[in-house]
Amino acid sequence: DLKPENLLLDSAGNIKIVDFGLSNQYKPGEKLKTACGSPCYAAPEMIAGKSYDGLNVDIWSCGVIMYALLCGYLPFEDANTNKLYKKILSGAFDIPKFINAEAKDLMKRILNVDP
Repeated sequence: DLKPENLLLDSAGNIKIVDFGLSNQYKPGEKLKTACGSPCYAAPEMIAGKSYDGLNVDIWSCGVIMYALLCGYLPFEDANTNKLYKKILSGAFDIPKFINAEAKDLMKRILNVDP
């Protein structure tokens, strides 16, 4: 359940991940099927009910976190969960003009619906 609320910094500035209430365990190379995590941070393949690679969906969540930290809001939001899922599955999001070219490029590469 990667999201800003679950990331802490220790005294040395290292990131610590907390809140494993919506987590999953897997072996490298193993595909997962169970949906877990917060909907706004969920990867398209998880929402679509496909088997997915745990690392890839965590990378997607990190892209959403990056977007939120740089832009101040989430790339995919909607009070209606079905509409939210459609937005995530489409992969369409806007990047504000104040975001530099390198950050834009990285966000577009991470928040890619066809990894």
